[in-house]
Amino acid sequence: MAEVIYVTQEGLDKLKKELAESVAKRPAIAAAIAEAREKGDLSENAEYESAREAQGLLELKIANLQAKVTAAKIIDESKVGTDKVQMLNKVKVQNVGTGQIMEFTIVGETEADFSKGRLAATTPIAKALLGHCKDDVVDAKVPAGVIKFKILDISI
Repeated sequence: MAEVIYVTQEGLDKLKKELAESVAKRPAIAAAIAEAREKGDLSENAEYESAREAQGLLELKIANLQAKVTAAKIIDESKVGTDKVQMLNKVKVQNVGTGQIMEFTIVGETEADFSKGRLAATTPIAKALLGHCKDDVVDAKVPAGVIKFKILDISI
């Protein structure tokens, strides 16, 4: 059984759009392969090898996107609460050691973008926070060691 990927409707729509765009590139790559093949000896045909490599990478991307779309489970945003940290919550935390305050939204892996404050639920920090309440102090095991975070606020 494939692992479930939690997404918002917006995230699933984005995955489907990327899949459709990738599938639409197939004819152009097939044409490039056919054109390169017509140039003769395939053993020394760099254009042919390049087009075949591009086709392989595209097919791999399409397979990965299809797997994600198939495994996607849409999160019902209307059922997201703020009593405990869960997917789609905006969480404000304080690093107990440094006093630094951070705020981010916990999202599925396919929608993560740290520069926009969207933290994947699979990251060590998000894993440590999930299921905890406001004012809890949690230990996040990160590559650099263990960081203690105090949950200051949970919102939607």
